Amino acid sequence: MKELYVTPSSSLQTALDSIPKGNAEPVTIRLAPGTYREKLVIDRPFLRLFGESPENTTIVFGDYALKPWDDGFKCGTFRSYSVFIDTHDFFAENISFVNDAGLGKDVGQAVALYVDGDRITFENCRFLGSQDTLFTGPLPPKEIEPGGFRGPKEFAERVNGRHYYHHCFICGDIDFIFGSATAYFEDCEIFAKKPDHEPIERVQNPPEIYSYLTAASTPKGQEYGYVFENCILSSDCPKASVYLGRPWRNYAKTVFLNCEMGEHIHPEGFHDWKKADAHDTCFYAEYNSRGAGASPDTRADFVRQLTREEISHFAREKVLAGQDGWDGKLV
Repeated sequence: MKELYVTPSSSLQTALDSIPKGNAEPVTIRLAPGTYREKLVIDRPFLRLFGESPENTTIVFGDYALKPWDDGFKCGTFRSYSVFIDTHDFFAENISFVNDAGLGKDVGQAVALYVDGDRITFENCRFLGSQDTLFTGPLPPKEIEPGGFRGPKEFAERVNGRHYYHHCFICGDIDFIFGSATAYFEDCEIFAKKPDHEPIERVQNPPEIYSYLTAASTPKGQEYGYVFENCILSSDCPKASVYLGRPWRNYAKTVFLNCEMGEHIHPEGFHDWKKADAHDTCFYAEYNSRGAGASPDTRADFVRQLTREEISHFAREKVLAGQDGWDGKLV
């Protein structure tokens, strides 16, 4: 197995580019502790990326949607990434992926990690940003506004990828986990941070909303979207001011199993993004939620409370299996 060692004084992108594009054998890159300020594209398969710990090994950049781009357009969401993973069979451990551009109200969307690939695993990693921290590609089939998908995969075939996030910390405010992938989040902490500005939305009971954890765009006919198993939902936002998710596209699927929910979670659980037709097409569900934010009796009428028999359908081994029986582990 080939192994490379990179330090903050050298270029991680140069090390990545030294791997043949047609690589068919596992390659390990070990990162020395420190901060790697690089905008990275990872397009080699069978790569294993190891840091010492997410507290002292950080990959960070600061592009953002409202930034003027050299083609005369704004950067947009999908060019704002700090790290873009466009490959399959990728594993990362003990690394922080960060976009430090600033708050969404000032800079717009700012993606820390754009992942568009299959059999992708993150172990003990952190994803830190504000609006749109983690994008789990692929893109939906069509943008709502012309030019809305401007970026590296705008015209690419949409291929469902499977992602596994284990013991990770994901932080942001608006729609900070979003996309179309089949993604399983296990033993993770999902932290909704309170922006230092007015609420992003005012609705009834209560009148202030500060965050949406997820914005899935699961394609029609795809069996699974997002599953959160045994996760902790934490926040510094006020009570009942954060929704579990809203549908970026009408067939969004998001399920929470055995999760601890803080008091910041809104009693309705999920929001419909003013898409009444999504009530009949999205799949929002939970099982055995606990904590101050667990409130099955007050959830929106389009949110399901699963039975013990039904949750077996959402076991990690089934969600990630695909045609090859992958279970999320290192390949």
